[in-house]
Amino acid sequence: MRAVIQRVSEASVSVSGVVCGQINQGLMILIGVEESDDQEDVSWLTQKIAGLRIFTDAEGKMNESVQDIKGEVLVVSQFTLHASTKKGTRPSFIRAARPEHAIPLYETFVAAMSERLGSPVATGEFGADMQVRLTNDGPVTIWIDTKNKS
Repeated sequence: MRAVIQRVSEASVSVSGVVCGQINQGLMILIGVEESDDQEDVSWLTQKIAGLRIFTDAEGKMNESVQDIKGEVLVVSQFTLHASTKKGTRPSFIRAARPEHAIPLYETFVAAMSERLGSPVATGEFGADMQVRLTNDGPVTIWIDTKNKS
């Protein structure tokens, strides 16, 4: 699984002009699933993201997690995170999981993140043409790939 995590002061996702997910301070997570991903990837990634100390503490240091600040989370599926641009100028998405594999893992990720945080997680609509709006706070943007844990 690949994730792009952005610390935000606010974020929302819309489908056909209707907002389907919206948060205030917290994390905007773009998540991509590949065919070789499994439950172990979900568990590792949710633990890693929930514990990332990327929010500032009282001394102005990045020392608190989204859990610590009781922040919100918005998760949006994005198969293009598995784009390969090695050949030519048209990306290949061959490594991105097909919906029958990706949807259950995406839903498991959302449920696991919600359980870890103890609060609901906002989402987009898997496979839909979505419009994402956000205010990146910092800016802070972090990329994580479960196939590169070390």
